[in-house]
Amino acid sequence: MVLLGAARMFAQERASGATERLDRQFQAAMAQYESGRLPEAAAALEALIREVPESFDVHELLGLVYSAQSQDAKASTHLEKAVRLKPGSASARMNLAINLVQLGKLQPAEAEFKKALELEPQNYDANHNLGELYVRAGKVPAAMPYLEQAQRINPAAYDNGYDLALAYIVTRRLADARQLLLTLLRQKDSAELHNLLAEVEEKDGKFVDAANQYELAAHLDPSEGNLFDWGSELLLHRTLDPAITIFEKAAERYPNSPRIAIGLGIAYYSRGNYDDAVKSLLHAADLSPADPRVYPFLSRAYDSSPSQAEDVIARFRRFAEQQPNNGRAQYYYAMSLWKGKRAQDSSVDLAQIGALLKKAIALDPSLAEARLQLGNLHSDQQKYAEAIPEYQRALELNSDLADAHYRLGQAYVHTGERDKAQEQLQVYQKLREQHLADLDKQRAEVRQFVYAAKDAQSGRQ
Repeated sequence: MVLLGAARMFAQERASGATERLDRQFQAAMAQYESGRLPEAAAALEALIREVPESFDVHELLGLVYSAQSQDAKASTHLEKAVRLKPGSASARMNLAINLVQLGKLQPAEAEFKKALELEPQNYDANHNLGELYVRAGKVPAAMPYLEQAQRINPAAYDNGYDLALAYIVTRRLADARQLLLTLLRQKDSAELHNLLAEVEEKDGKFVDAANQYELAAHLDPSEGNLFDWGSELLLHRTLDPAITIFEKAAERYPNSPRIAIGLGIAYYSRGNYDDAVKSLLHAADLSPADPRVYPFLSRAYDSSPSQAEDVIARFRRFAEQQPNNGRAQYYYAMSLWKGKRAQDSSVDLAQIGALLKKAIALDPSLAEARLQLGNLHSDQQKYAEAIPEYQRALELNSDLADAHYRLGQAYVHTGERDKAQEQLQVYQKLREQHLADLDKQRAEVRQFVYAAKDAQSGRQ
């Protein structure tokens, strides 16, 4: 809120010949407001307004007092009255606009900010606040002129500069974002500016520069977010040993961070440390059992390291029981029971696995992987006629499933349909040549996890 100017005296605004007593009461209320004694200020102003119900100063100050107490609905009544009493006051319109934003009334707030700017085009607060309003409403291009104008008015304004840099990033004006951030860094060497500059370099394809900026941010402020961003940048570009080192240190500092544990697990897996990967991902699953991000990576790591089978199965069972209507949860549970054992273990309950895969498909008909694995289950039991429709449906859902083409081709061989088999095996070979292999899928999943984890933490999309 815009504070009342010290030189503006209540006595100057009153139309009636009020006594010095009213003056003193108002000045006392203002002093209470400025010293944070809000209930006392509110009580004094409520009494005062009964004597001078048309005073601009009293209504405005009472509105500010209520706003400071988060009583926004009560504040709105008095701030609206202040605007009606003095429609040419830019500060009054800004106070009302800010109040309307707090109430979620963005369109009326926008109108008030614009009226304030008509009155005072060079008002920094009005430009900055209107720009922030548009950002909050998801209208970043509309915010740009106001944030830029605020920056021209006050180039040293850190908050506006940071918001403007974010807006430049969202609108892909990376060169402008970089220049602004470098200017801000000369004014204030802060971790969040280095982190934001790293994001610019990452989006501009300058991965080494991005990693260097994330490192600077983490050294200035070794927060969970900065360490995650630094480790993730190295992980994304497969600088694995340094990534592991960073995530290990982050895990020591922040042992209760699920995304740090997931990041460490992915780094271990990418480096081929499968047992360590499973341990870290199990820890992540225990930290946040309902978090779906951990389970694809745990499933893959377990596929390469089935030695911790009982612990892994227990986590997937818990996930499936906690989310009985989640098709992927049922799918992962089925695969945890089957992986690493399959035909070598007579204790594997294939009927249970089949039931879980069918349940997963019923809950999520778009789950191509479940169709593929149900086909594999039938094939392993030499039920090729039952396997073929599952492979076909999996490929209808995702034609890039190389393994589905291969397994369908093998099934056709067993049913004597050699032309169809040859066709599927040729498609399989073509997909492999185009690098639509598991490694590319894994890298895409890692990128998706990293970007989603960052967005969830920052609130930005």
